Amino acid sequence: MATQRYSVAPHPIETLLTWVKSKEIAIPEIQRPFVWEATKVRNLLDSLYQGYPVGYLIAWRNPTVRLKDGTSSAGKRILIDGQQRVTALMASLLGEEVLNEDYEVVRIRIAFHPIEERFEVANPAIRKDAAWLPDVAELFAPDAKLLQVTRAYVRANPGVDEDAVFATLEKLRKIINNHVGIIELAEDLDIETVTEIFIRVNSAGSQLSQADFAMSKIAANDTYHGNLLRKAIDYFCHLAVAPEFLSRIEKADKSFAESEFFPQMRWLKDVNDDIYDPSYTDMLRVAFASEFRRGKLQDLVALLSGRNFETKQYEEAIAESSFGRLKKGVLAFVNKTHFDRITMILRSAGFVTRDLIGGQNAVNFAYIMYLRGRLEGVPAADLERLVRRWYAMSILRGRYTGSPETAFDFDIRQIDARGPGRLLRGDDPEPANAELLGGPAAARAQHAFLQQSLLPRLTRPRRSSSATGGSCPRTSRCRTSS
Repeated sequence: MATQRYSVAPHPIETLLTWVKSKEIAIPEIQRPFVWEATKVRNLLDSLYQGYPVGYLIAWRNPTVRLKDGTSSAGKRILIDGQQRVTALMASLLGEEVLNEDYEVVRIRIAFHPIEERFEVANPAIRKDAAWLPDVAELFAPDAKLLQVTRAYVRANPGVDEDAVFATLEKLRKIINNHVGIIELAEDLDIETVTEIFIRVNSAGSQLSQADFAMSKIAANDTYHGNLLRKAIDYFCHLAVAPEFLSRIEKADKSFAESEFFPQMRWLKDVNDDIYDPSYTDMLRVAFASEFRRGKLQDLVALLSGRNFETKQYEEAIAESSFGRLKKGVLAFVNKTHFDRITMILRSAGFVTRDLIGGQNAVNFAYIMYLRGRLEGVPAADLERLVRRWYAMSILRGRYTGSPETAFDFDIRQIDARGPGRLLRGDDPEPANAELLGGPAAARAQHAFLQQSLLPRLTRPRRSSSATGGSCPRTSRCRTSS
């Protein structure tokens, strides 16, 4: 008989919200754009008012970590399914502000009509209508007096039955006593298993990726400033496609604007180039693989949890070191010189527009190779030639289209074992990228093509644009720093 790897327990909504406020349960999505329409928030409150079920929440407790003094600390729960529902409750009942899709801080106000017992999204017309309570959060405020609210409403609406209004508002306030089932997954489950559970339970919802777990893990950590690191990743990706967002960060997020991350990404405000617009998954892959020499994001989550792969235990020292290394990788990713160089390398290989880019993962691994080469002191000209070569061959073979994480992990370990310099010299008994080329026979054939045809074109010294009279499209990223 299979062992049950979870527990199920009902908890009042009031208790759940208290856990969130005290950070006993981490809700990382509160720090990210809230994607629900306000009407969905309204419908959620109506379901609770009607006594309808609103679905289970799924939490995964982080492993217990051994602290530096030898004692143990229980891991924090992370909500992996139900984040939008809980965020909606925090916003509508407690008046918490959320970020919209434009990264603006907004309040979601849900109005209530006590006579008709109806919810609606607050708007100017409703706010002027005395028959509506324009913001139900006022009823749930710690200092709210139900009798006073009732009498104020009756005064504004002559002829209304005070007892009936009081009973209706009391019923509304009691929705926080409704129970929600929380499925808590066993802490020793690995990420792949947790992901599979999420997909099976929530097949109608959005897919959960290992990058989502990693981002949740990062944001849930207060000790090593994980939320600031997560903002750096989110903001950079947003700025890459909307440079004008920079001024909004300066005004709306003073703490981040004063952090060490913000000056490193200010250069994006002058950029109008879409050849490489990374997502947070892309940033995590590149920062992690280049710094940790591993390619699987499940390993990142384990390391951020303090996993010692040799002893199978969780140690605070490893978690601290891992957050520091990831921060270093993120700063390397957003560095203007590095970013300019990788886009220049792509263009020099003939991929001058986004439409010619064969796949984002191939670009990601090219960037990983570039950053690894920089760390190991490979001469700039040699490094650019190697990255162009690898990128072109990975596109030809579709290297990172099937199982990119497996390919990333294999390739970064091979590169780490051989070293970029050996790859450049080509002094391996077999082609250094034989696995990339798809087996010995294919490797030999394509290696010949690579050496005799493609590589001479990719490695041929390039004439400057001033010599040819040409120009680089969207030159904001064609200009490189020394």
